[in-house]
Amino acid sequence: MNLISFELSTLGAFGQLSLLLALAFTLLGLGLAVLGGLRRDERLTEGARRGAWVVFGFSTLALFTLEVALLRDDFSVRYVAQHSMTVSPLWVKVVTLWAALEGSILLWAWLLALYTFLLSLTVRRDALRPWVLASMFVSLVFFVGVNATIASPFTPVASPPAEGGGPNPLLQNHWMMAVHPVLLYFGFVGLAVPFAYAVAALVTGRSGSAWITQTRRWTVVAWSFLSAAIVAGGWWSYEVLGWGGYWAWDAVENASLVPWLLATAFLHSIQIQERRRMLAAWNVWLIVAAYGATILGTFINRSGVVESVHAFGSGPVGPVFLGFFAVLMLGGAALAAWRTPLLRDEHAIDTPVSREGAYLAGNVLFLVFAVMVVIGTLFPALVEAVRGVRVSVGPPFFNTFAVPMGLGLLFLMGVGPLLPWRRAPGEKLLAALRLPAAAALMAATLAVVFGVHSVAVVLTVALCAYNVAGLALLSVRAARQRGSFVAVVREQPRRHGAHLAHLGLVIVALGLAFSGGYKREANVTLNLGQERQALNERLQFLGVAQQEFPERRSVYARVLVDGVEYRPRLNIYPTSRDSLPTPAVRYRLLSDTYLVMTSFDAQGGQWVALRLIESPLVSWIWAGTVVIVLGAALTLVSPAPARAARRATRSLSATD
Repeated sequence: MNLISFELSTLGAFGQLSLLLALAFTLLGLGLAVLGGLRRDERLTEGARRGAWVVFGFSTLALFTLEVALLRDDFSVRYVAQHSMTVSPLWVKVVTLWAALEGSILLWAWLLALYTFLLSLTVRRDALRPWVLASMFVSLVFFVGVNATIASPFTPVASPPAEGGGPNPLLQNHWMMAVHPVLLYFGFVGLAVPFAYAVAALVTGRSGSAWITQTRRWTVVAWSFLSAAIVAGGWWSYEVLGWGGYWAWDAVENASLVPWLLATAFLHSIQIQERRRMLAAWNVWLIVAAYGATILGTFINRSGVVESVHAFGSGPVGPVFLGFFAVLMLGGAALAAWRTPLLRDEHAIDTPVSREGAYLAGNVLFLVFAVMVVIGTLFPALVEAVRGVRVSVGPPFFNTFAVPMGLGLLFLMGVGPLLPWRRAPGEKLLAALRLPAAAALMAATLAVVFGVHSVAVVLTVALCAYNVAGLALLSVRAARQRGSFVAVVREQPRRHGAHLAHLGLVIVALGLAFSGGYKREANVTLNLGQERQALNERLQFLGVAQQEFPERRSVYARVLVDGVEYRPRLNIYPTSRDSLPTPAVRYRLLSDTYLVMTSFDAQGGQWVALRLIESPLVSWIWAGTVVIVLGAALTLVSPAPARAARRATRSLSATD
């Protein structure tokens, strides 16, 4: 018994020691990598590479120690005392690791150490290697340093409480807490790798396409995690907040969108650099901005400068993150300015009507979109800082530019793959666009005939049909040339994985358009046994029941909706004044039925107040995201060897 007490009392000290040792070896690895690069000494670089393994080991030890403290209810550790409870379910204790500031930074530092470890195993033995490792170590110094000092999760508590404060009720009200933050951090941290390659290319002066080739898969992996994270966050909002929506242009939502927009632009423009030796400077700036945006997003999330329902923690790290963001951007700008002569393109765009012209136009839209989101997100904080007046920027502002820009991107997504590189002769252009244009016109006509009157939704339907027809045309042509579609996918997985990801985006676009343009809702109050019609649904209130759990009390209403019983709940947590709704959702292919209990008769259960929401095609957003991720995964598959050799030969001849 005494031994157990001693172990528990030393967990915080053991975790803090692990962080300090991780920081020490990070500094050592940084020094070895820089010296190895300057002296071109492979032994020093090898020492830095092995140092990454040690940093990962100590970071893992720190993460494991905090998790053990949470599972053992060790309230002598302040993080556990403030954010956990003995009565919390096991899964809640596990995910409490990243439910607040210090733990979330520890998760970030651990993932960064993981990426650095994996990179150390795969990075090529070339001039870029020491500087790639050095760049990763710079990020590690920041995050491990912050975690070991001003945001340590292992700060001791002199007089441990008998019971902890517990996590934020929103974070224990749905299992998505175990998924969304981890996906988001995998995406954010993953962008550190292409950023490191860009820095290495600038430092060494090797600004050609070699660093692009080495970093493409890392970027696809990070982009895939980020895509899944954004939609998982939308689903979490849909399931937990009880408002029937999934995106409100909230500041923290926007903070995840900006890196995604920039990373998407980067993934497209690197194809131009690989194929046509163009946009070298543009790609450097894009990836620097994308990784910088992840740091800016964390500043927004954790500084308290903007209000957000998702900002679950704040602390002293805001100015530090803002400073690191400034260092990244100024350092990247200085390196790019230094290497400007080496970043000149070998070729120029022959005509805007070409594949590279379409990709560049899309990049400009992505960049403008990201800048507008940043302006709208930070504008209230800037006004308050300058004038002392609190203002708000709501969805109408964002929708004003997001809708037309989204339609523009959807148009370019359909046009780009159909156009040849360099230039598109008029007759070939018309031949390529004839079938997709006919499909778009037919789809728009059918949409109007079936009652779709929103101009934005009709245009979305038309452009989605255009995209599907174009993808089908490309697939049929390739299958005819190679004999079968399976053979084509086997020989060109990267191209057809991109086509599949584009198809997923089409599905998501339809879900966004219809759920945003044709969502209906009605507020209904029913007495016990009463039936009532709302939104063409027949509702009947059957009664109220309760369930007691160690960490909360749940009150749910039994309601028949067209003969199907729904049980929307209100969860009451002892640490929160307000009850949290858990809607009852019936997911269907064409329309979700979403029922929320807003209030009830607490005395006798004789009445209940409900909000009924009908949202068309919401499920298409979740399904489309799965298709996107599958398509991205397919692009990571290596092509058949013989086909890869032939493709490389054709690629060289095409760029002559």
